[in-house]
Amino acid sequence: MNQDISAVTEKVQKFSAPIRALTEEVGKILVGQSYMIDRLLVGLIADGHVLLEGVPGLAKTLTVHSLASAIHVDFHRIQFTPDLLPADLLGTLIYNQRDGTFDTKKGPIFANFILADEINRAPAKVQSALLEAMQERQVTLGGETHPLPNPFLVLATQNPIEQQGTYPLPEAQMDRFMLKLKIIYPTREEERRIMRIHGVANQEKIKPVIKAKAIMDARKTMDLIYVDEKIENYILDIVFATREPGNYKLDKLKPWISYGSSPRATLYLIKAARAWAFLQGRAFVIPEDIRAIGHDVLRHRIIPSFEAEAEEMTSDDLVTEIMHGIEVP
Repeated sequence: MNQDISAVTEKVQKFSAPIRALTEEVGKILVGQSYMIDRLLVGLIADGHVLLEGVPGLAKTLTVHSLASAIHVDFHRIQFTPDLLPADLLGTLIYNQRDGTFDTKKGPIFANFILADEINRAPAKVQSALLEAMQERQVTLGGETHPLPNPFLVLATQNPIEQQGTYPLPEAQMDRFMLKLKIIYPTREEERRIMRIHGVANQEKIKPVIKAKAIMDARKTMDLIYVDEKIENYILDIVFATREPGNYKLDKLKPWISYGSSPRATLYLIKAARAWAFLQGRAFVIPEDIRAIGHDVLRHRIIPSFEAEAEEMTSDDLVTEIMHGIEVP
């Protein structure tokens, strides 16, 4: 086993180096967003879509655009609006008068990286079309199914404070996002650096530093990372505690949780933990990996009850209580 771990560790360190180079390149123009960048890399390696939530001006769009610019991949930004149609996203069929046939005109969804800006501004039909692309990695146009490129990643942003002209995302769609990130304000010193970097006309440009193959190599290597049975049980305990808190001596949480996490939480937790270990250059998962990424995987998969809202308990608070209540192996 030690020999196997050593061999995997060599692979992990070899293939994680190019991924970590992305952080350095993106850091040329981004200040104080290491939390966001690290989680975006987790989504990238673990093949999971990411939802970024924060007030305007916190560099959500800039971060996603910068990350895509540092990789040799196709990138499309789609500004979601209330009048957006599924065809604006997926594409459409155009009638060819010359030979009486229909030609397929593919939409912006056919790219490796999709930035769905202000995703909650689009109506239900658009969300439904996006849902198929996110889950099945394919698009149906005129009865024909078209596979999406690989890698394919949806990075979506939304503003939590503005409700006018927005459509709450369906729970089924929220569950398709591997991670939901809560983006907060920078510190005073970070904002000073932002002012100095972005307060001038001539700014440094992001250059592509890796190709899509580096991402695929990282994903294959990530699958080799060892997860002990005790870690598997730890993940299961955390997820099942969101559904049956009483079984884990967390009776006080029972009236505060309307619905717990789906089995996707289990799958995404183990994938995200492997990706986190990969970024640390480790060939095995430890409990700290679960704790580091747990809130981002679970916060949008627990629905607080009315009692919790009355007590001003958020889903983040509930995840914290569960993490503290479950014994660490």
